[in-house]
Amino acid sequence: MKLLIDFFPIILFFVAFKVWGIYTATAVAIVATIAQIAYLRVRHGKVEPMQWVSLGVIVLFGGATLLAHNDTFIKWKPTVLYWLMGSALLIGQLVFRKNLLRSVMGALNLVIAYRFDTDTWVNFKLFGGMGLMLVFVIGQAIYMSRFMQEDKGEAAAATPDALPPSGVQQDKQP
Repeated sequence: MKLLIDFFPIILFFVAFKVWGIYTATAVAIVATIAQIAYLRVRHGKVEPMQWVSLGVIVLFGGATLLAHNDTFIKWKPTVLYWLMGSALLIGQLVFRKNLLRSVMGALNLVIAYRFDTDTWVNFKLFGGMGLMLVFVIGQAIYMSRFMQEDKGEAAAATPDALPPSGVQQDKQP
């Protein structure tokens, strides 16, 4: 459910873009993000800091897009958001000495935004972003599975030549 709530504004943006164009889609994204934040605040009593930042960035860059009637501003929104997240991760790495994820999504968004048409960029926003997230999650699961330990009871039961329970004699074969 949380994933649906997180992607709610992006999905509505995508649908609105396909039906009405970039400017209506931008207005829909702003309203959807405000609705998302309001829902989270009412339902859970708090909103994560990055969600507040995301709201500020969409209102700023979406508003600039609508006021200037220039879609360049909305194309910058993901890049700025990724740079902010990447900066937060870098500060976490340098200040707190924690091995955190490094973000290159901002650069990728700029490549798509400036080398392709707006239709391609909107498709990338929905499918590329979710696809890359899926690849990241699967990659993390594969990487982390190397460090997971099996339960010793399950491991012994799964081993064909496990020792018999004590007191049970095993036939010896010549």
